[in-house]
Amino acid sequence: MSVSSVLSNSTFAHVNPLHFWGPVTATLDWCEANYQFSNYIAEATNTFSNLCTVGLALWGLYQAYAQSLPPRYFIGQAGFALVGVGSMIFHATLLFEAQLADELPMIYVASYCCAVLFDTTRGYDLRDSPIIPLLIGVTTFNVLFTWSYFINRNPVYHQVVFAGLLAITSVRTVYLLRNPNIAKRVPPPAKATVARLFWSGAATFALGFFIWNLDNIFCDTITRWKHVLGWPAAFVLEGHSWWHILTATGTYLMLVGNTCKTLCIKEDHRNFGIRSKFGVPCLQRVAGEKVKAQ
Repeated sequence: MSVSSVLSNSTFAHVNPLHFWGPVTATLDWCEANYQFSNYIAEATNTFSNLCTVGLALWGLYQAYAQSLPPRYFIGQAGFALVGVGSMIFHATLLFEAQLADELPMIYVASYCCAVLFDTTRGYDLRDSPIIPLLIGVTTFNVLFTWSYFINRNPVYHQVVFAGLLAITSVRTVYLLRNPNIAKRVPPPAKATVARLFWSGAATFALGFFIWNLDNIFCDTITRWKHVLGWPAAFVLEGHSWWHILTATGTYLMLVGNTCKTLCIKEDHRNFGIRSKFGVPCLQRVAGEKVKAQ
């Protein structure tokens, strides 16, 4: 029995079938029931769980501005926020155009952040930096991916490419922490902090992926549990929403760790440290004193 047929007999069956956004045109649909609570929001929990992504990205943007970080880091956090907004639109409408607003920025931001890790020259002078060729390469890659994804609209293709970019980022992170010519710019305390943040973020991301797959595999069973439990308590069983929350947290931790590392490589490690504000780790620029990484 499909999820939609199960929910046709639910408490919320009175919702008008003529939904605001029309029929589902996306190539993906999730275990959460469509238009269960509103004719204007296709998947309520999956939509609003993205507020975690947007909130963490806005906090990262604020920190980048407050600490006067170079524009590349501001762009990274802005892209992170764009992914959250695109995902909100996708889950609210389940339209293919909105799906692209979610999936394409994921590739764009992941490839951009990966490219930043390959610029290890001191300072930010574009004449001596490989960042321009890197950005040209990333732009070319993203144009080709966008074109190919329009031709081959298989979401597995998108997931494989995204996973590949995350793998390259992870390998590059390990390389930068272990390469003696580069890692010597990052003192052992800062290196330990970066490693802890990055791998904690990666583990949190992986946990989100695991829960999402459980949601896909056992959707019918989980749907029955939701009806037994009832709402709003059943919201805790929306596995894809936990994917949003956990991957947002993991991405934020990885971004903070890699931002600290690349700043130490390109500038003076004594100017930066990791501090906790409201229980959230964030990078802090300190002038005139040596910062001990926590």
